[in-house]
Amino acid sequence: MEIKKDNVFYRDWRNIPPKIDHAEGVYLYDVGGKRYLDGSGGPMVVGIGHKVQEIIDAMVDQAEMVCFPYVGHFRTEAQVRLAREVVGFAPSGMSRVYFVSGGSEATEVAIKLVRQYYLGKGQPSRTKIVARWQSYHGMTLGALALGGHTLYRKDYLPYLADFPHIPPPYCYRCHFGMEYPACETYCARYLEKVVKYEGKETIAGFISEPVTGSSLGAVVPPPEYFPIVRDICDRYDILLIVDEVITGFGRTGRNFGIDHWGVVPDVIITGKGISSGYFPLGAVIIHKKIFDLFDSKRPSFNLGYTYSGNPLSCAVGLAVLRYIKKHVLVERAAKMGAYLFRQFEHLKELPFVGDIRGKGLLLGIELVQDKRKKIPFERSRRIAETIVRKAFDEGLILLRGHGFEDGIVGDLLMIGPPFIVNEEEIKKISGILEKIIQETCES
Repeated sequence: MEIKKDNVFYRDWRNIPPKIDHAEGVYLYDVGGKRYLDGSGGPMVVGIGHKVQEIIDAMVDQAEMVCFPYVGHFRTEAQVRLAREVVGFAPSGMSRVYFVSGGSEATEVAIKLVRQYYLGKGQPSRTKIVARWQSYHGMTLGALALGGHTLYRKDYLPYLADFPHIPPPYCYRCHFGMEYPACETYCARYLEKVVKYEGKETIAGFISEPVTGSSLGAVVPPPEYFPIVRDICDRYDILLIVDEVITGFGRTGRNFGIDHWGVVPDVIITGKGISSGYFPLGAVIIHKKIFDLFDSKRPSFNLGYTYSGNPLSCAVGLAVLRYIKKHVLVERAAKMGAYLFRQFEHLKELPFVGDIRGKGLLLGIELVQDKRKKIPFERSRRIAETIVRKAFDEGLILLRGHGFEDGIVGDLLMIGPPFIVNEEEIKKISGILEKIIQETCES
């Protein structure tokens, strides 16, 4: 087989994907000319659509000036301008931005940032960051240690720091066996118990996704969740870190996902949508109170990446953010997201659709074998994988997830098209999915 002669170390030798030729708008085209509707924006990366000429022009303009000055030697205009735009786009009080090459790097920076913050405060015992089970914060070792996805973690457990984890706000399968609102959002209040159990003098931060990604399938916490968490963090002098790698830059119909709750975090981790996939870019956005500590007590940040603040990536990020604002794409994501959920509402009538959830253009469909008892399919049936493969064969790209019942068992489909998707394309996604879900789950 010709593809076996490739020198590429592919992720899955059993399922080597076709070779892409080009992309435009919400569509991608392989070398054979087949067209694919990008129903998930890759892994919820592409927001503004493919092949936007303004972004390509910005990339070329920067490349003609300089591609790589080392951040330890020079600062660049692209870096300065993008930081200014990002701070203006972020919740009030956010003050500085540290640029990296992607979301996993951003998580690593956040871990080290939090550590250095408390060293600066003279509290070296604060070494633990509380995270949530069934979360995802990246694939580097520090990010995996914070993440709570069983299958992602299991091969690397000997290398992972022992961070405490709490259950997520997963009302469809409440870890505490309660029901909202009678539960009084116990999943949020449980954070305080863990802080006390671990010892408040050891806790540095709490990290969570505003709306979860594929590790839990677009779970939206109750309205009280983040205000309660913010209050606990304030009372125990803990930094609130929100992972906006997927939800940031408009995906949920707000600038950042946390904006839905009116809460200002201390640290924002972001990536994906900040460059809409046009160039590797991630960022850590920090609150003024953190920068003030560094400014007065730790004038240098003991961390460095070769491509931090790279001008090509920053020029692309700047062009993307300005394009989002110019074309009012956050508001469009909210509008088309509302249409997406209306279009998918009837799928709840299918006997195999247990839950449909999410915000904006981020929608998750949890599939079950028994709807009344919420019993998942056996893992051996690979339901989500089969549906995603069949959809791909029909020219629709989706993302799958698994492990929602116990970290291993449970099937989920994720929809997150570019913000420029239109009503007809959403109808097409819904129609293809309805047919494939029925034929796959019934077989």
